[in-house]
Amino acid sequence: MLKRTLDLCVALGAVLLLLPVLAAVAAAVRFSSPGPVLYRARRVGRHGHHFAMLKFRTMHQGVPDLRNADGSTFNAVGDPRVTGVGEWLRKTSLDELPQLWNIVRGEMSLVGPRPDLPDQLAFYAPEDHERLKVRPGITGLAQVGGRNRLTWKQRRALDTDYVARRTMALDLSILLRTLPAVLFGRDIHTVTHDEPHDRTRLG
Repeated sequence: MLKRTLDLCVALGAVLLLLPVLAAVAAAVRFSSPGPVLYRARRVGRHGHHFAMLKFRTMHQGVPDLRNADGSTFNAVGDPRVTGVGEWLRKTSLDELPQLWNIVRGEMSLVGPRPDLPDQLAFYAPEDHERLKVRPGITGLAQVGGRNRLTWKQRRALDTDYVARRTMALDLSILLRTLPAVLFGRDIHTVTHDEPHDRTRLG
């Protein structure tokens, strides 16, 4: 209950304070390339329930869904699918701001494992399902522990570690560690040398 109260207070306060920023980013996305301002991604939440995670659109409309060999999303430097504005939004993490509304709706939390796509559950080890016991978060232990510099397996391990020992003190520590990671744009790209697979063609 304390965690949910903190989530609501921070999310609602942030939405009110950041209204000018949200409006400016929405305008930048709208006029930089054709397509909707918001991207609604189908994700897996607490107890395996699906929900639409909101983000500012950072890619050109109609591009393929590229994946790495382990099922993780492809997110490399110089990805031609990403718009110029989208690259800047990713570096500053401003594309994640609409998820404050997911928090208000009770689908996400400030801190927790990042939500995966439904088909990615096929790549889970048995212990990875522990991460579905809590609400997914905007930031988490994996995001402050290396983010996309880590392999997807390493990120899942950090997520299950968070679930096993989560406390309010740990959440506050992660939030504080998130600030420099966002300000300096650390580890936003996946480190991979594998040829990506087009999920829209593989089915």
